[in-house]
Amino acid sequence: MNTDKEIARYIIVKGLVQGIGFRPFIYKIASELAVVGWVENRSDSVWIFAQATSKILDSFVSSIQDDAPPLCKIESLEIREAVAEAYATFSIRESRDSSTEVTRISPDIAVCDACLEDMQKQPHRINYPFVNCTLCGPRFSIIKDVPYDREKTTMHTFAMCDQCKKEYTDITDRRFHAQPVACNNCGPLYTMQAGTITVSNFSEIVETTSRLIIEGKSVAVKGIGGYHLACNALDQNAVDALRKRKRRDHKPFAVMFADVDVAKEYVHLIQEEIDQLLSPERPIVLCKLKKEIPEAINTGLDTLGVFLPYMPFHYALFEKTGLQALVFTSGNFSDDPIVIDNGHAQDSLSAIADAVVSHNRDIYNRVDDSVVTVMAGTSRILRRSRGYVPTPIQLTHNCEGIFAAGAELKNCFALGVGTTAQVSQHIGDLKTVDTYSFYTETIKRFSKLFRTTPSHVVCDLHPDYLSTQYSRELSLPIIEVQHHHAHIASCMAEHGLDEPVIGISLDGTGYGEDGAVWGGEFLIADLQSFKRFSHLAYVGMPGGDRAALEPWRMALSYLYACYGNAALDQLVDLFKVVPKDHLEMALLSLEKDINAPKTSSMGRFFDAVAALLGLCHYHRFEAEGAMRLEIIAGQTVDESYAFECGAEIKTEKVIAGIIQDLNKKVPTEIIAAKFHNTIVRIILAVSEAIRSKEHIDRVVLSGGTFQNRYIFTRTLKTLRESGFSVYTHSRVPCNDGGIALGQLAIAAKRRMVGCV
Repeated sequence: MNTDKEIARYIIVKGLVQGIGFRPFIYKIASELAVVGWVENRSDSVWIFAQATSKILDSFVSSIQDDAPPLCKIESLEIREAVAEAYATFSIRESRDSSTEVTRISPDIAVCDACLEDMQKQPHRINYPFVNCTLCGPRFSIIKDVPYDREKTTMHTFAMCDQCKKEYTDITDRRFHAQPVACNNCGPLYTMQAGTITVSNFSEIVETTSRLIIEGKSVAVKGIGGYHLACNALDQNAVDALRKRKRRDHKPFAVMFADVDVAKEYVHLIQEEIDQLLSPERPIVLCKLKKEIPEAINTGLDTLGVFLPYMPFHYALFEKTGLQALVFTSGNFSDDPIVIDNGHAQDSLSAIADAVVSHNRDIYNRVDDSVVTVMAGTSRILRRSRGYVPTPIQLTHNCEGIFAAGAELKNCFALGVGTTAQVSQHIGDLKTVDTYSFYTETIKRFSKLFRTTPSHVVCDLHPDYLSTQYSRELSLPIIEVQHHHAHIASCMAEHGLDEPVIGISLDGTGYGEDGAVWGGEFLIADLQSFKRFSHLAYVGMPGGDRAALEPWRMALSYLYACYGNAALDQLVDLFKVVPKDHLEMALLSLEKDINAPKTSSMGRFFDAVAALLGLCHYHRFEAEGAMRLEIIAGQTVDESYAFECGAEIKTEKVIAGIIQDLNKKVPTEIIAAKFHNTIVRIILAVSEAIRSKEHIDRVVLSGGTFQNRYIFTRTLKTLRESGFSVYTHSRVPCNDGGIALGQLAIAAKRRMVGCV
């Protein structure tokens, strides 16, 4: 074979290869290796025609795979034979809309250091707050369609000046085909409305915003994926005022620190947390507190949501104020979606903030800040949105055309595209008109963006979920999936599992096949079906849904299950905080089995113990009781309470043990630790029982309870030490934000085997 003879090859690259400098990279290595031909974006991939000797083409392909830009994620690289042509150079061609498939779309990326430096040095970008390049800036939030070109983004209304156009078309420039490229002469601009005063100069906007924040006021600021509300995080009065106006009584706020060194003063940081804080995704990271902060920030919890600046405006604000920490919380009233429209922001957020800072680059796709935590040395997403969406999840089965509606709370939906799941950004709780509208609008946009028309729909069993009702209105073949099976399948999908596993799904609520409220479930599951091996014994929820808001009700229910009508004789002090008529009505509800639906919920079990220990009688935010119980649990306690395992996990001995310890004045931190240890022992005992009977040693953990660091880390360690292979979430939330992925995986499997 003549290795000096020129040959030609098509190289088709799929993955995250558009909008991140991939074509300039290809041009650069082609020029260095004297490869001739072309590269072009297509809607489903990047195509390269490369012509050179066989040896050079081998080096060219190796460089593509080994030296790709840092944001690039190559999923497949296919090489096809081609006929050599008379090319003298290598060029970048115009994009082609050539397929019903789509290539991966980049998430929004934090501003890079080089762009921040340009704000100080480039004459046309001095102090320009929308600076970006192929390695940073908005992506998903501005894209309307593919291929990812400027005219298909919200930047299409901004005509590039000659300087920007030169950079945009210069293959050697960092901004070559950076679709949001702009400068002071041609790009988007900020404006500020403070009462009747309008400010349009950026330096004046930053100065006025800084002055207001230093004075203890709050300001609404339009970001990448929506508006934020900002105030001085170290000013108790400012935070209190923001809480009152936002109608967010006690739910913790996230805090943006000026830099990592400042963050280290307030929270304990390990390297993995630092890596997350500095990553291009710039999520909120849940960290352990080190230094006291105003109680209004996190209402006495021992963790803090921490993140760092990711837009030029953030950096400018910290520099001007000289402050160390700012509350940066979603710009909305509680329970509503984050505001993205300028007019809506002016109408609604001016009732919360003392000024509204907007810009005229439209946000097409609304995205909240993402939230991650680091447990057992691994970063785990708790809210998947900005920076991560729309990165797909690879599945083991073809899921094309399947729409997964997701859960009612912490909703995300998912669309099947080939063998990948396109999981949406965080939608929220489907309980307001605005959130439901956001949900339905985003479904339509995803269908267009990823070029798929649903042929099947999969949803939760719960008949009253809005996501279920929406699914039924689609008039498509429908697959209903039990909530906790979806939890387990979600984690299985992350790890590419498709075989029977021990599925442990622990959370607050999920509609069971028997109509009860499930939540303490031990399953034998695969992607097609499941059977319930064991569960927490049922107790009543006196008052129905109110029991999830008022933990004292669950305390009464567990006492009633243990002591019957003598329940109120236990811990008389506990019920002094509850109106007598409420107590009597709740007890009657349990006695008569009226408005007391049965539940096996682990979340409600935690609520009951939190109330018994006097930590939380009424929830002020979701899972407050469980959080406060975890906070006080002593880390050096190894004791636990007795329990009975079988088809049901009996809890009477647990409750009796807690009552005995309380009567003995045992410190609550010891009781809390013993309770947590009991849950870990229950998980181990049931897992061993399943292994003994079914010969399965793969355990999958899912559900919101596994956000509890104490439970998660000790369960993981205990199971591994007992010889189990344990699978946990990292790329999608273990909470209900991961349900849609599980639904999609189950539906794909059932369709494949002909069960739909």
